[in-house]
Amino acid sequence: MAENHDPAEDGDLVASPAKIAVPEDVADAIRTLIRWAGDDPGREGLIDTPQRVARAWKEYCQGYGEDPAHHLSRVFEEVGGYDEIVLLNDIPFQSHCEHHMAPIIGKASIAYLPKDHVVGISKLARVLNAFARRLQVQERLTAEVADCIWEQLKPVGVAVVIEATHACMTARGVRTPGVGMVTSRMMGVFREDERSRREVLALMGY
Repeated sequence: MAENHDPAEDGDLVASPAKIAVPEDVADAIRTLIRWAGDDPGREGLIDTPQRVARAWKEYCQGYGEDPAHHLSRVFEEVGGYDEIVLLNDIPFQSHCEHHMAPIIGKASIAYLPKDHVVGISKLARVLNAFARRLQVQERLTAEVADCIWEQLKPVGVAVVIEATHACMTARGVRTPGVGMVTSRMMGVFREDERSRREVLALMGY
């Protein structure tokens, strides 16, 4: 399905990360962290690190500047009577956990059963990324994506399944690489009707 091009969506930031001014107190905080970790923020390899880290985090957390619901504001009613499941499978995403600010890397499958209109498929990925680019826990991320689609599109059903690995578990603490976490949220017909739930999960590969 063709979508009208929105120039505002060409880039995720108003300015590229390299052009964002870094406040001195933010840079000082990163220098303090480097010292506390045991290194010298004044040595050659680390001189520009505070600015790089600050700009990186501005990019990681750019979802705070987005309204996820905005991505679902334009819908299409001319769907030729289509009333079956719409699914976008294996959408890659990256987030950071709010407990250790460590990476969460995973993929999401998002499905909905439309009532009388649909949305451009890229918008489902944009909703996911708008929520993922914040400090998160996977359970809340799953719920936020599903709730946003449910509230904005008012479909017959919504299903969201997220699989992810958490660096706070794989790279520290119990250090168990290769362990993934799966969360899901079913709403409407996918929650109430077992046959519909099985159908959407099968389409997702579960």
